[in-house]
Amino acid sequence: MNYRYFHFLFLLATAFSWSCSSGEPKLEEQIPMDKAALESGEDLFDTHCSSCHGFEQDGIGPHLGGITREQPLDWLRRFIKNPTEVIESGDERAKAVFERYNTYMPAFGYLEEQEIDAIIAYMHQYPAPEEVEGARADSILNPIPEAIPLSDLLVELEWISTIPASAENKPRTRIAKMDYHPVTGDLYIMDLRGKMYRMEGEETEVYLDMQQEMPDFINEPGLATGFGSFAFHPDFGNNGLLYTSHTEKPGTAPADFSYGDSIKTTVQWVVTEWKTNEPLQVPLQAESRELFRIDMVTGIHGMQELTFNPLAQKGEPDYGLLYIGIGDGGSVGAGHPWIPHGAGQAWGSIFRIDPSGTNSNNGNYGIPPDNPFADQQEGLPEIYAHGFRNAHRITWTADGKMLATNIGQGQIESLYIVQPGDDYGWPVREGPFVIEPAMDLNQVFPLPENDAELGYTYPVAMYDHDEGNAISGGYEYQGTDIPELRGKYLFGDIVHGRLFYVETADLERGSLAPVYEWNVSYDGNSIPLSELSGSNRVDLRLARDKAGEMYLFTKADGKVYRMTGTLLTDQ
Repeated sequence: MNYRYFHFLFLLATAFSWSCSSGEPKLEEQIPMDKAALESGEDLFDTHCSSCHGFEQDGIGPHLGGITREQPLDWLRRFIKNPTEVIESGDERAKAVFERYNTYMPAFGYLEEQEIDAIIAYMHQYPAPEEVEGARADSILNPIPEAIPLSDLLVELEWISTIPASAENKPRTRIAKMDYHPVTGDLYIMDLRGKMYRMEGEETEVYLDMQQEMPDFINEPGLATGFGSFAFHPDFGNNGLLYTSHTEKPGTAPADFSYGDSIKTTVQWVVTEWKTNEPLQVPLQAESRELFRIDMVTGIHGMQELTFNPLAQKGEPDYGLLYIGIGDGGSVGAGHPWIPHGAGQAWGSIFRIDPSGTNSNNGNYGIPPDNPFADQQEGLPEIYAHGFRNAHRITWTADGKMLATNIGQGQIESLYIVQPGDDYGWPVREGPFVIEPAMDLNQVFPLPENDAELGYTYPVAMYDHDEGNAISGGYEYQGTDIPELRGKYLFGDIVHGRLFYVETADLERGSLAPVYEWNVSYDGNSIPLSELSGSNRVDLRLARDKAGEMYLFTKADGKVYRMTGTLLTDQ
């Protein structure tokens, strides 16, 4: 999540009670619970639910232990099949939770009723967990009470293309990253389900089909799995090097970074180098070699970013070094908070490697000598910075600030200025707040009095879950067509499609920059992205082209828009 799915029905156990006193037969008398049903339910749960939910403690969504004993079967079926419809029908139980969490769960209308029943049967095997003793009373219910102000910025959008649908159901696509060819400036976009396209006007042409090229490629269990990211080498026109990340089944090959056989692995993320002798050719004709692979506990928070520093010039130390954002793999929500904790662990970090080198443990890439842990005495030599839950997007401002967005857990979405060796605190910090991994991960607490001694680095901008649920990493506008955007870092919220900006001049370590909301116009009419995309789950992403102009696109309908100018508002 990669971007985050809150399965609301499982929260209702804390808001409402229902029991067999209603006269409804026991669940065991209504649906099959034989061995075949439970095995099917476990497979379906692993595919569709496990990335967000466990049975002992809250993760992205709340734990599911005991839920089937507290909600009636018919309601569970209806909500799993189409939660938005149940919410908008006026159902009091659904409305109460939506008002509390302000986001939608994806529909599973494509599942047959027997499949939904199998999931429910599997969940029924898990009773409610025992309450955690010693819970803290100083939980902060509203970390950022002030609402984000609405600016008078209204940006006009121009539709440029609709990416081919990769599924019949919504989201029609899972387009997640767009970037440009270093030589031609052509725009390229990838769908997590496996294809990378070159865009030429409204037309698209397949550039790389991961499913065809990588026989072990998978895009299940969904959310953030599949074709994760891509990055052209800055000298692609001469060396023909392209880098990608994708997922494969656990155990496909020995992992370079793993945590032991006693903990379940759901997917392996693989980083691949592709070399072509025809850098202008479409589709890509290239030889590939694997750089490394890493095990992940669940399918969320994988490898959402590969990028190069566009400011680095040939001969400078940072030129040609690949930055890789590696999430915690859902390990904390799955009950293994030690996996991403500290500079000695690969998960929850930003790697910085030299693809042309050979001094890594597996000999497939190099360790830059100026990496903060290159001596291997204090941490992994690949790590540039760590303590992220999910470093979603990495970029640089014109004046050289390296920025990374971090998708949060239950309260805070963050933007950081990254410097080598930084520790951003996950899983014991979320933004500038304490979290307790052994307790409710969705609660945050005040910092201790001695926090300055602990060495954590905190955000330069942030918002809480009153405003949105998952930060969509953005870019500083560096174009010339829209002077009103100069000096602004544009970003947004993945789930709701709300749009925000900060002034890059306000970004300074040790302080929080003000965040402002902005809106878009299409065909001269101001319109929210939820309406423009036709979905309450917008799944927003942003991009920037070679000239510094900005774009946004939405998974729900696969449409790509260019920002073309600004209009006056009544604000």
